[in-house]
Amino acid sequence: MRARGLSFEAALADAQKLGYAEADPTFDIEGVDAAHKLTLLSALAFGIPVQFSTAHIEGITSLAAEDIRHAERLGYTVKLLGITRHREEGIELRVHPTLVPADSLLANVQGAMNAVMVHGDAVGSTVYYGAGAGELPTASAVVADLVDVARLMTADPGHRVPYLAFQQDAMADTPILPMADVRSAYYLRLRVADQPGVLADVARILAQGNISIESMFQEPAQDGEADIIFLTHVAREGDIDQATAQIQKLPFVRSNLIRLRVESL
Repeated sequence: MRARGLSFEAALADAQKLGYAEADPTFDIEGVDAAHKLTLLSALAFGIPVQFSTAHIEGITSLAAEDIRHAERLGYTVKLLGITRHREEGIELRVHPTLVPADSLLANVQGAMNAVMVHGDAVGSTVYYGAGAGELPTASAVVADLVDVARLMTADPGHRVPYLAFQQDAMADTPILPMADVRSAYYLRLRVADQPGVLADVARILAQGNISIESMFQEPAQDGEADIIFLTHVAREGDIDQATAQIQKLPFVRSNLIRLRVESL
């Protein structure tokens, strides 16, 4: 969609022809496949049970080409990210389209390639990159799993590595945070009537919700309406929910408010 300016439907049809998306692409485009992987990675990283049902999952079906263009104008690229992060209050577990800086490593993962970024307290950030689709990469992963199973069958029980890297009695009961408590920066786009006082009213609602605006621009008005794009500083998701619900009710708003999360990585 970004490189060739295709619509979502056209890009999906191409991906299916190339074998990168399934005939039933639901798991691919709705973020479910990414959430499966993220749930396992979170268990491996933090020693928690697999908790797929607690993951927040958003796909790319509603992603519009104009938001991809606006993101580029702001210095970002849109990627479908799975994010798990250990915080003092609990663990984030979420999948959704995300604006990432255009000069970051993850922004340059293209085509059928996948990447995993891991941040450690001592090593800092490391990135693991490779093919994530296609018959040979898939076959290689299946064979690797079979080899692991065969090795475990011949290993003494006391020397077997647990499937999720932690022994059962060492698993943590750290809670998964609800999305309302997740903190992120945000991209907001709304279409409004081109009239005085619009920006002041929107800015007032955001300020009342403790949401600070980092930058803003307005597209040239057409037929008496204009698109306004905001980037916010990091804010609590619950505060964003309340503020956007209030903004949506303003009499000059002409469309549903579009919201994407922003990660600085």
